[in-house]
Amino acid sequence: MENVNITTEFIKLDQLLKFVSAVEGGGMAKNVILDGLVKVNGEVVLQRGKKIRTGDIVEFDGCKYSVTENKEEK
Repeated sequence: MENVNITTEFIKLDQLLKFVSAVEGGGMAKNVILDGLVKVNGEVVLQRGKKIRTGDIVEFDGCKYSVTENKEEK
């Protein structure tokens, strides 16, 4: 499982797939999501704009991505 650190409250599912280089671009992200190939917390998700938050686990193409929070202290 790969940890994905985010510094915002959430990241959209299609953006997360691009961020971790699981897909080549936004069009591919849209297609794999709409084809039912992506799971969030064990359930297939068809919404490419689904908000992924700290603690969520995204599965795609045999890989799991655990979203963690990376708060930088000021």
